[in-house]
Formats: sequence, C-alpha cells, structure tokens
Amino acid sequence: MYMLNSEKYTEEKIHLALDMLYIDRKNEFRELSLVLLNERAINSMNNWREFVLNFSLDVEDAFHMWSGQISLSVNSPQKALTILRQLAHDKTSMNQLAHLLNMSYNLSVEFKEIYKRLK
Repeated sequence: MYMLNSEKYTEEKIHLALDMLYIDRKNEFRELSLVLLNERAINSMNNWREFVLNFSLDVEDAFHMWSGQISLSVNSPQKALTILRQLAHDKTSMNQLAHLLNMSYNLSVEFKEIYKRLK
C-alpha cells in the first residue's frame, strides 16, 4: 500500500493507529469497503482495512491538490478521475458522492491524528 509505505510511517504504529481508528469507525470502513471492493474481495483480503485507509489518504492528498494547498502533480487529473469514478459508481446523486468523499477525508485526518499521538 503505497501511501502507508512512505518513510514518515512505521509499520508497527500504522497497525496500532489503524486498530484504534477501526474500533470507532467500523461502519465507515465497512461502507467504503463495499463501494471500493466487492464482498468476495473483502472476505478474501486480509488487508482490506489498509486498502480503505490508503484510498482515504489518497482522497485527502487529492483534496489538498484541488484546494491549492499543494501543487499539482503530473498524475493529478488521472488520480482525481479515478477517485471520483470509484466512489460515484452506481450512485444517483452528488450528495451520495460527497458523503463518501467526506467519509474518506475524515478517516484519513483521524488516522493521522491518532498516528501523531502515538509518537
């Protein structure tokens, strides 16, 4: 999982922070996992929570690019479209999409806060 593989995160703290976050945000993880993965993939993947967290970290990173807080990268347009297509699949309104984007963003922010407090 590439966002979690950066040098600023250690594996032990990632798992501890993820476990702590999952206790309070089980429903959000489940809802996002059902949008991003199918039921069979969730049951067969041991690391589906890390997958959802990485996606959420991507959403937060993309928001920082969209809002001008960090400069655009070469793959920003593809990343944005990929995020939107994954979340908007089978949705019928922008409200549903915004709900999933907010949920992803909040998971990322909360993970980083928990991770920071573990130092």
